[in-house]
Amino acid sequence: MDQQLLDILRADNPWLDGSTLSGYALPTHLLARSVAAPFRTRVAEVDRAHLVIGPRQVGKSTLIRKTLFDQNVTSLYLDCEQRSVRALCESAPLFLDVIRNLVPPGTPLYFDEIQHLDEAALFLKGLVDRKPGAPVIATGSSSYHLRSATRESLAGRATRTRVLPFALQEVIADLSDPPLLIRRALSDERLDRMLRYGGYPRAWLDARPEVVLAELVDAFVLRDASDLYRVARPDAFRRLMVLVAGQAGSLVNLSEWASTLGISRDTVASYLQILEDSHVCHTLRPFAGGKRVEHTSRPKVFLVDVGLRNRLVGDFRPFIERVDRGAVAEQWVFSELLKGLPDDATLHFWRSAGNAEVDFVVVRGDHVVGVEVKASALERPALTRSARSFIDAYSPGEFWVVHRSGAMTTEVCGRTVVRHVPMVDLLSDSTALESALAPIRCP
Repeated sequence: MDQQLLDILRADNPWLDGSTLSGYALPTHLLARSVAAPFRTRVAEVDRAHLVIGPRQVGKSTLIRKTLFDQNVTSLYLDCEQRSVRALCESAPLFLDVIRNLVPPGTPLYFDEIQHLDEAALFLKGLVDRKPGAPVIATGSSSYHLRSATRESLAGRATRTRVLPFALQEVIADLSDPPLLIRRALSDERLDRMLRYGGYPRAWLDARPEVVLAELVDAFVLRDASDLYRVARPDAFRRLMVLVAGQAGSLVNLSEWASTLGISRDTVASYLQILEDSHVCHTLRPFAGGKRVEHTSRPKVFLVDVGLRNRLVGDFRPFIERVDRGAVAEQWVFSELLKGLPDDATLHFWRSAGNAEVDFVVVRGDHVVGVEVKASALERPALTRSARSFIDAYSPGEFWVVHRSGAMTTEVCGRTVVRHVPMVDLLSDSTALESALAPIRCP
């Protein structure tokens, strides 16, 4: 091992020189994450790769460090952005041979931003197949670079934990003690802040969230697009981000976007894929349930975070002052559903040939839940014609109307439970989606 590499590893792993676990450098303010418990269970499995994926700066490293700190476990931290570390990781057997003389057997191996390796998936497969006797942990902010060019698969060898910006229920979890009316008022205030600035941890905790979000946009454009993906037109890439933000929730028209941006349709498609691989946006496919009246061709695209959307469209006004409240509410509900989605479920929208539309459809096997978003308060339970069309076609066990007023529950034709859910209570029960995706009640 050359001296430069040894110096880097010692600096990043002070415990090698006898320092305490304070070397984990945990943030001062920590919020409990909903993914913490399942990750703690997964990471206990040795001889497997544990991938922690998600956008930049959402707390992937904090989750790992906090888990290891709580277990009083030290790991060998390897920063894959360092050239010397990447050289060390060119061969799995050679890597294991080198570190055998550096750390005790059983030491967890923690690779940060592993997408910087040329063959990340192949390298991880090589480690796991050689049974190192320790967990192999890797973070990545790019799904693309975790897919090996040699098509090697990590199936059966890896777990995946997705970390996204804070969910509302994570930032109001500390409000269990105040009286009910005070708790509701404080929850509403935090909801309003999230509708403006989103849930990126730094933006949530910083006194200047607008500045933090601007820096995030620059990081996506300058570091991911320009440096990591070698995008030829970073100016068009940035304008595409703005376009996606402004049309979030609308049907994608690649040809129209290409004309607006002055680039080819294929380039627009490739840039969108980069944004999705970087967990900046998410493509929402239409729900195809086998009905001939469905519109099933064009997808929608949403940003993963509503604060990032507001930064890109240049509007941080309070929710009540926005002229685009409907779009903001729909974007936020999408983000919350994505964060709370069960591992074996998928998220879609529904649109019929007659333009009846339901904002979101959660699907698991043969079971579905429809979700409609209203930006305003509802004085009494109500269903749109589109919602009724969807319920008539699929008889879901539950249909949710997410809005700004109180909770109400009704039934349609005795078979579908319609829940009018206040935005502040969306997914307040961590098992809400699991329960709603129970077997469909037939008439």
